[in-house]
Amino acid sequence: MSNTINDPKDTRSLQTIDGNHAAAHVAYAYSEAAAIFPITPSSPMAELCDQWAGAGKLNIWGQTMTIAQMQSEAGAAGAVHGALAAGALATTFTASQGLLLMVPNLYRIAGELLPGVIHVAARSIATHALSIFGDHSDVYACRQTGCAIFACGSVQETMDLSPVSHLAAIEGRIPFLNFFDGFRTSHELQKIKVWDYETLKSMLSMESVQRFREECLHPSHGKVYGSAQNPDIFFQAREASNPAYIALPAIVEKQLDKINQAIGTNYGLFDYYGNPSATHVIVAMGSICETVREYLETVPDRPYGLIAVHLYRPFSAKHLKAALPPSTKQISVLSRTKEPGAPGEPLFLDVAAALQGMPCRILSGRYGLSSKDTTPEQIAAIYLNQTLSDFTVGIEDDVTNLSLPIPRIADTAPAELTACKFWGLGGDGTVSATKNIIKIIGDHTDLQAQGYFEYDSKKSRGLTISHLRFGKSPIHSAYLVRHADLVACHNPVYLHKYDMVQDLKDGGTFLLNCYFKEKELEEYLPDAVKAYLANHHIRFCVIDAIRIGKEIGLNNKISTILQAAFFAVSGLLPSEEAKRLMKEAAAKSYGKSGGNILRMNEEAIDRGFQAVREIPLPEAWKHLPDDSASSDNPPLPDRPEMLSFVKNIQQPVTDQRGDSLPVSAFLPYADGFTPPGSAAHERRNVATEIPVWKPENCIQCNRCSFVCPHAVI
Repeated sequence: MSNTINDPKDTRSLQTIDGNHAAAHVAYAYSEAAAIFPITPSSPMAELCDQWAGAGKLNIWGQTMTIAQMQSEAGAAGAVHGALAAGALATTFTASQGLLLMVPNLYRIAGELLPGVIHVAARSIATHALSIFGDHSDVYACRQTGCAIFACGSVQETMDLSPVSHLAAIEGRIPFLNFFDGFRTSHELQKIKVWDYETLKSMLSMESVQRFREECLHPSHGKVYGSAQNPDIFFQAREASNPAYIALPAIVEKQLDKINQAIGTNYGLFDYYGNPSATHVIVAMGSICETVREYLETVPDRPYGLIAVHLYRPFSAKHLKAALPPSTKQISVLSRTKEPGAPGEPLFLDVAAALQGMPCRILSGRYGLSSKDTTPEQIAAIYLNQTLSDFTVGIEDDVTNLSLPIPRIADTAPAELTACKFWGLGGDGTVSATKNIIKIIGDHTDLQAQGYFEYDSKKSRGLTISHLRFGKSPIHSAYLVRHADLVACHNPVYLHKYDMVQDLKDGGTFLLNCYFKEKELEEYLPDAVKAYLANHHIRFCVIDAIRIGKEIGLNNKISTILQAAFFAVSGLLPSEEAKRLMKEAAAKSYGKSGGNILRMNEEAIDRGFQAVREIPLPEAWKHLPDDSASSDNPPLPDRPEMLSFVKNIQQPVTDQRGDSLPVSAFLPYADGFTPPGSAAHERRNVATEIPVWKPENCIQCNRCSFVCPHAVI
């Protein structure tokens, strides 16, 4: 495992981008054509390539990429197959069911030894329910297609290692699935080092490209593909591709050597990290490796280690054995998927087969399905496990009793790290504002920056939580912020719905956007919030961004005001410098939209810095009851089957307490069924203003009944 930020040999430029951007940057360089179809969370890769092509950006061939948007993922894979057969280097981007729709074409592309690359933001497959969030069930479902499968564990690794898939595909004549975790990596912003296209071009074997061109379909040397074969020869022809797969690990290793020489890293097919005399080793792939690495840095004397898998298919037993410390006695193999009825998850079965005969115990674990957060505490539990050979972490399994008990451990993130958490309303601009904060700090300071964003499936008007970290050390915390230096609440209604100030460290800062004056504010705040603020010495700051937005003319577009307020209270940048950088960014974003929009945003920046005020905490607040906040829940339904669902499932999920529900709570709903009519009992209660009917002004046009989202008529 490597992070190249501080390596003096790595002279690449720094940019603050996400994993999708990193993969698209490399894919655009090496590809002449892309057939695309949007699916969350991979869509930004295709969108970026389309934007770059439209802007005339040149790839390493001195051309703009040819983009074709198809009508389905199956069509996109078919178009890639056709382009490759015709001699064009082609790519596409997908996830989840979209990748499954490509499976028939993947068999053909692999069977015909065509060097395509598909970039996958790995995501859950819909089973008992749809989930748009991340795990590895989609890429595992493709392991039998003949495609090579290559894993990247972070935004920096996605940038560093995506070239390997393109280079090895061309030289090895095998298509690659280049994957990284959906959302956790695809949408995570990080300050990383970025390849220039000249370096990428220098690593490509033009002889291999020429061989690929010469062997493809052409009028001067015609070939027939798609024939049918009988039992007498099909088996032999299928085995004839063995030499290509046998040679591929060495070819991938050769491409990794090029990467390592260029940027001073030490990437391999399997990267080992930890105690060189480890007795217990975790084997995993994807972003969890970053969290394991962070935990191991806090316990260097314990006999623990990690093997991060990059080349998953073809699986090289030789390279795995070489990476494993001779002292190993126990291996915990972690898979981010579930295959019901199997004797173990896919990666476990591969490791067990590769290491058969070796004197070590091999355990199978599941984690992180559908973007379930995987924390350092869970990693500690895995290393402590000596009893369960098949286990889960991150949930409470009180049915089959496979979950591990979670120990309490010290914070594993570097002490100098600044962690921030922003609670916003979908569509209010909170996510955009926090992304701008990350880019300003990442691009204009020597601090490392990370941003990750939780989205409600309801999207607009649903809950968003932005998790930001800043520090001088590389950031490996691939999990949610739990102990924050600053928490910002952009919707005051949330104080009565969710526990949020409880995430603050002692002496932290709480920034609240609200329209209450000090006396009204004291009456509005829940007692639990006031008690926590006072007893933990929290600096309490407020701003009325809603009023300021109306006065300026931005109305509900208050993200710029709140962004300025953050800089005013956080101290991460001097105020004048933060103002200047924000106004430069505003000029870049709104300069072409007309002077009035730019003027309003510049005024929003100034007002955001000026209007923040700190509220002194009365001594009496320390003695208030500190029970956690509870939602203003609607009346429970009368129907018994719905009462159980609303009370035991729906309401805890609405209150952001779904992570605490045990497996037994879902036994009545294991088939994914939801009682009809239950949506009527979900009340978001997130409006900061409620419309009121004024009969003296009413002309009975009835338009309000069509447009009023609160149904007040």
